[in-house]
Amino acid sequence: MRMLNAPSGSDIQSEKDEVLMSRYKYEKREEDFREIERRYRPEVTRYLTRYTGCAEVAEDVFQNTMLQIHVKSEAYEDSHLFRPWLYSIATHQAVDLLRKLGRHPMLSLDVRTEVNDSDSEPSALVDLLIGKDREGSAIMKINERRQKVRDEVDRLPVLLKETLRLAYFQDLKYKEIADIQKIPIGTVKSRLSAALAILRGSSSLLLELEESA
Repeated sequence: MRMLNAPSGSDIQSEKDEVLMSRYKYEKREEDFREIERRYRPEVTRYLTRYTGCAEVAEDVFQNTMLQIHVKSEAYEDSHLFRPWLYSIATHQAVDLLRKLGRHPMLSLDVRTEVNDSDSEPSALVDLLIGKDREGSAIMKINERRQKVRDEVDRLPVLLKETLRLAYFQDLKYKEIADIQKIPIGTVKSRLSAALAILRGSSSLLLELEESA
């Protein structure tokens, strides 16, 4: 068994995620597992609440995710970033549970992320589709706008839809999405561009824009 030096007391809080996970993989130190859980519970449960549309379901998925982190700890590759691996597991657990419950993922339109090759300010999905200069809130009530975009996203091809969800449910970077989906960064960008192009070209969204002009 590979042994790693373990800090004591509050020093564990300064350790990188990858160090904690690697040490847990080999030594199964409960302190490391609990520290990972403490760090990621708020962030991941927010993500899962957006994804599932239900705080209670999100909590169940988070517990299942942590269980999988334990069960699959031997499969964690020491050289890989921990966060994308965690989100990959969380997303798969959410999909599985929603399927069992007969529900569909919900899309958060308020989360902001990168959508182009520049480092400019990211935009919310609903802003990208409608345009900030269009006085989006005046076009339709916010709930109607959200539901319309959700419906259009559900119609996307599976690969485009899953990449879009990873980008807009959570502030994941291109590299993290690429790691999760095991595709090149360029493919992540092209899928997001293709998805947005389809959504912008949606007849129903165009109709709303034309009616508001």
